Amino acid sequence: MTRLVEIAVPDEVRERACAGEAGARQLIYAAVAPPTFALIRRLIGNRSASEDVFQDTMMILFERLGEFRQEAPLGAWLRQIAISRCLMYLRSPWRRVLLCLDAAGERAAPALAPATTAALRPEAIDLERALATLAPTPRAVLWMYEVEGYSHAEIAASFGRSVSFSKSQLARAHLKLRAWFEPQGGRPTCTLS
Repeated sequence: MTRLVEIAVPDEVRERACAGEAGARQLIYAAVAPPTFALIRRLIGNRSASEDVFQDTMMILFERLGEFRQEAPLGAWLRQIAISRCLMYLRSPWRRVLLCLDAAGERAAPALAPATTAALRPEAIDLERALATLAPTPRAVLWMYEVEGYSHAEIAASFGRSVSFSKSQLARAHLKLRAWFEPQGGRPTCTLS
C-alpha cells in the first residue's frame, strides 16, 4: 500500500472533482481511501470509531478540495486533515467518558476485528495486538513519529503540548511495546510450530 503522504492526484482529475464530477471523485477516493483509513485506524485503535472519523475526514476532503493549494501532494494535505480529526476525537469529552468507563471495567476492551487480521502475517497480528495495548495518546505519538515521520516538534504542535510531552509519550510507548514483546508464558505468540 502506498503511503498517504506520497499520493498525488493529477490536476485535471482534481479540477473535475472540484466541479462535482462523480467519476473524478471516485478516482480520488480509490487512491486515498485505503491509506487514509489505515492511518486513522492506527491512531484511533477502535474500528467503529475509526470508521466514523474516516467518513468525517473524507467529507472534509471533498468539501475543501477547492481550497487545496498544491504546495504538496494531495495525500500530504489529506494526512493533515486525518490526523487533525483523529486528535480531535481523542481529545473529545465523549472519548474521555469512554476511557473512564473502560478504566472502571464497565466496558469490555474492543477485540481485533476479523476483517482486519484476516490477510495479515502472524507477526503483523502480534504487532496489532501490541499496539492495541497502548493508550490512545502514546499510540498516536508512536505512529506519528515512527511511521508518518513527524518530528517531536510537529507532534507537540499537533497536540498543543511541549516537545518533552512528545518525547515522553514515545518513550512510554516504546517501553510498553518492549515489555509486550518480551517472551512470557501464557500469552499467545505468532511463532509457528
